[in-house]
Amino acid sequence: MSTDEVIVAGDGQMGLVMAAAAIEAGASRVRVWGPFEASVEALRNTRQSPRLPGWKIPDAVEFEHDPAIFAEGRVLVNAIPTQFVRPVWTRIGPHVAAGALVVSTAKGLEIGSGARPSQILDDLLEDARICVLSGPTIATELARRLPALMVAASPSADAAGIAHRTFGTPWLRIYESEDLVGVELAGALKNVIALAAGICDGLDLGINAKSALLARGLAEMARFGTAAGADPRTFFGIAGVGDLATTCFSREGRNRACGEAVARGASLQRYLEDQQCVVEGVPTVESVLARGRERGLDMPITAAVERIFFEGIAPGDAIRDLMSRPSAAEGLGGL
Repeated sequence: MSTDEVIVAGDGQMGLVMAAAAIEAGASRVRVWGPFEASVEALRNTRQSPRLPGWKIPDAVEFEHDPAIFAEGRVLVNAIPTQFVRPVWTRIGPHVAAGALVVSTAKGLEIGSGARPSQILDDLLEDARICVLSGPTIATELARRLPALMVAASPSADAAGIAHRTFGTPWLRIYESEDLVGVELAGALKNVIALAAGICDGLDLGINAKSALLARGLAEMARFGTAAGADPRTFFGIAGVGDLATTCFSREGRNRACGEAVARGASLQRYLEDQQCVVEGVPTVESVLARGRERGLDMPITAAVERIFFEGIAPGDAIRDLMSRPSAAEGLGGL
């Protein structure tokens, strides 16, 4: 049981459900910080989020807008979407005590730098201990306390253990890992493959095609991760194939839904503007491809998604191009 004080940066779906988990796990105090004062005030007054309809935020969760509160937290949570981690934590950082534990649930790679969220946090925070918490976790299911698994990953077993104790509940089982790089990359890369899975749905290609896409997408993820120094076994565990399957088959998966909408003719820009949440896979595509090309990696599914989303190629044409690639032995090599 945890007795630490927890402060969550981010009042979106994941920030709220992790705050609820911390309350149930026994945290002495849990506060959620939001970057927009009006949103914070609405959550404080209504105890409801439009992103989690029908769910009441536990009364014990407090809401704040002043970043100075981060000086008081024993365990800090980064539940900020990846592309906003740097500006938000630049604002928060001066208040964070040296040696603080920061648990990050963000999934993606920063545009331009290609940095993982933990790398951004490490750049901004003095002597912070960073732990990544990831896995197949649809926020609406967590809000309903349905069974779920996550992985707490850090080079420090102590940090992973604290994250485990802080958020583990009877319905949220948390495993521990030292492979922070692999767990974090798995969470970013699976979103790109989920965009492709949604395209399969939008083209009505069937389960055979979608399952084959997931299998080869997993190989693509493992290939990229191994080249980046991750343990390839991580991609065949909870944070890899577990999260990939959930994201690609759930009707609530943001990235899958985006891919389906685009395949059915929606404008990508308009679709993203209409969403109440961030679709992390979209900005991650180009960062993944840039890093993959630097390392000489073959990333055919990711490249196909880029052509569809950013170059305007018809989804059907991209699928035909994938299917016409030369045959190869199955493994982590070619498609």
